[in-house]
Amino acid sequence: MSKIFNQSGGYRKLHSFNFATIIHLGTMSFCKRYLSWKDDPLGKTLGQMVGASRSGKQNIVEGSERAKTSTETEIKLTDVAKASLSELQGDLEDYLVQKGEIPWSIHNPEHQAVLSIMLDEFEYTEDLLHDYWTFLLKQKKKFDRWLEEQDDIVAANALIILIQRTTGLIGRQLTRLEADFLQHGGVKEKMMSARLEARAEPDAPPCPECGAAMRKRTSSRGPFWGCSAYPQCKGIRKMEE
Repeated sequence: MSKIFNQSGGYRKLHSFNFATIIHLGTMSFCKRYLSWKDDPLGKTLGQMVGASRSGKQNIVEGSERAKTSTETEIKLTDVAKASLSELQGDLEDYLVQKGEIPWSIHNPEHQAVLSIMLDEFEYTEDLLHDYWTFLLKQKKKFDRWLEEQDDIVAANALIILIQRTTGLIGRQLTRLEADFLQHGGVKEKMMSARLEARAEPDAPPCPECGAAMRKRTSSRGPFWGCSAYPQCKGIRKMEE
């Protein structure tokens, strides 16, 4: 395991990414079937809805990949994914209201049916792209009863429920990323720690203040162990220790 780089990639195993991909495919289908260019001559609503669904999916990808060298970037992009899906939800809510409808109640049997469907786990294989899309389309098929085979009101409500599920998952991801950062720090901190460790003496004891390896130093009183993180840490040990 690298002493500097964070783990990255692996996003295809995330339920948040798989839901976001289903939402993107469902949104493109929804817009193609129900948003007429005649009613949206500038293509603004249609383009923004598709763009928001794509952003929700692609920012999870980029955040996962950028995690290798920047925890800060991973957190920001993951948050952008969440915000983009929330934007899409707003457009779908507006669509329903313009049609004289409002989103389903959480007590609606259809709402509960969409909410109850779970995704399977994806395992990486040597034939990654083929096997992943075989897996993903199988997962999407679980929701096609609402997304593809009924009317626009049903499809819009189903997309809203999937978005709510996905943003909830992303919110938990952000909480985990925060906890990991607080515990392990970012790449810059790991780089400094690794550099200090590489500079340390082979037989150096740990610093009593911060735990970093120490270096041999000399003063008017003789040799002693000084923290390799000096001047940030001023821990010392007597050489005879």
